[in-house]
Amino acid sequence: MVRRGPLGAGEKVQFTDRKGKKITDQLVAGGSTQTEHGLILHDSVIGQSEGTVIVTVHAKREAQVNQVYPEKDKNKPWKSSRAIGGWEYAVMRPRLADYVLSMPRGAQIMYPKDIAQVIQLGDIRSGMRVLESGAGSGAMSVNLLDAVGESGHLTTIELRAEFARVAQANATLYYGEQPAWWDLKTGDFDSVAAGLPEHWYDRIMLDMLDPWNRLEQAYRVIAPGGVLVAYVTTTTQMSRMAEALRAAGCWTEPQIQETLERTWKAQGLAVRPDHQMIGHTGFLVVSRAMAPGFEALKKRERYSKDTVTDVDELTDEQREARLEELELRDISDHKLRKVLRDLDRQVGALGETGEVGDGIVGEPAE
Repeated sequence: MVRRGPLGAGEKVQFTDRKGKKITDQLVAGGSTQTEHGLILHDSVIGQSEGTVIVTVHAKREAQVNQVYPEKDKNKPWKSSRAIGGWEYAVMRPRLADYVLSMPRGAQIMYPKDIAQVIQLGDIRSGMRVLESGAGSGAMSVNLLDAVGESGHLTTIELRAEFARVAQANATLYYGEQPAWWDLKTGDFDSVAAGLPEHWYDRIMLDMLDPWNRLEQAYRVIAPGGVLVAYVTTTTQMSRMAEALRAAGCWTEPQIQETLERTWKAQGLAVRPDHQMIGHTGFLVVSRAMAPGFEALKKRERYSKDTVTDVDELTDEQREARLEELELRDISDHKLRKVLRDLDRQVGALGETGEVGDGIVGEPAE
């Protein structure tokens, strides 16, 4: 639902001060938002347009005191400074990314950087039918609902009923009502998916601990050519998912990626990256469904390579042969002699007496 015009009661708004600190709250007639610099009165915001500036008012001292344990605030004079008003905040409707980061959470949410990649790599567009497993707090669900629109359909399967309630409430607050194009189901994926129509969904998004165990039902309900996206957080999960997709034979070669996010500061000539960044959060494993009766095309394997057997279980002779098979020393003898000659020349230019390979560099060869 697109909201325009004056801000109304019941809407979520975002207050941002000159330092960039953001507070997201719901406007309530007669209500207020507590800040570090006094109170924002909601009645002074309701009816205003986005982009206006609101000034905090003086808060009563008693409102700052811990009512249950007032003695805890005796030695905290800074508490009273929070009652002083006069601090300015710009008022905007929150972007979807802002809403996701500020909404109440039951489970850990996906970051906007990962959500954006799911939408893009999963090719999730208006009018599509999408199946999601793992609602969590509803961050991904709200974005999927927005991507498919009212002409599409989203089915979400969440194992835990309490998480489903959190996701449902967050989506309802965002849209102002329960989205009619959303079907939220509670239960384990295999049991719920067994009752879904065959080859009906265009896209599937899996955010769960063991997506590799759900591929059979996922393939049954996805349309040929449909895109499967799995979000996992560890390398072991990523590896198991990739191998399971290959072993199934009905999914294309998985594409795996992660996204890193770094913000920058630009003030005049002082342009530099921030010292902190959002690094690894998770892996996205993307694959597409083959038509029934057709196997996925695979790269021709080099059978001389064994990437499964643990090298610690081999004898010394077998280990040496295996290292050569894995090409951990991928260099020909001719290339190696050339490298050594080049290094001898460079070391000689330093006035050293030794040669590479004759002993420790810098010591005379015996």
